[in-house]
Amino acid sequence: MMTLFWAPKTRASRALWMLEEAGVDYEIAHVDIRAEKRSDSDVFRSASPMGKVPALADGETLLAESAAICLYVADRYSPGTLAPALDDPLRGQYLYWTMFTPAVVEPAMAEKFSGATTNPSSHGWGDYDSMIATLEGGLADGPWVLGERFTAADVMVGSSVVFMRLFGILPESQSLNEYADRCLARPAYRAAMAREEA
Repeated sequence: MMTLFWAPKTRASRALWMLEEAGVDYEIAHVDIRAEKRSDSDVFRSASPMGKVPALADGETLLAESAAICLYVADRYSPGTLAPALDDPLRGQYLYWTMFTPAVVEPAMAEKFSGATTNPSSHGWGDYDSMIATLEGGLADGPWVLGERFTAADVMVGSSVVFMRLFGILPESQSLNEYADRCLARPAYRAAMAREEA
């Protein structure tokens, strides 16, 4: 059985949501990331050399980072559904949007939270406003980032949009707010959050 190394109110909630979407059996191993002194298991440290969550152990396969976990679970356990097949023309956009959160959304959010000076011509993520405009454009053919098809990319992007709304930095955007509502309404999302609260 898979083990998800997890801590509450972290990016590990994305991995939890992804595992629920895939409908796979898994167990949760709590990692107290806020403890000053902690004793991590060897498996966790092998999966996550930086000691961060989420991390996943699936037999001999060990990995960390929420986007990597989403890609792995979708390809391994839900190919053609949560992940477009390798020869599907949508595969390129799927990969783009799955990586959009760690490559663009999170750096732009960090810049916004910290009040750092933006430099769109030098920063690979552009800036917060261009990130938001790109998200809105990506949902133009919605309801999901690949149109009618929900994929692991929506777990990544959707969790970020929900997070931005939760922390009051999502601008007044009908398309993004409706997208967040659709994500929150998914049975797998609700199941993941219930498991997180428990």
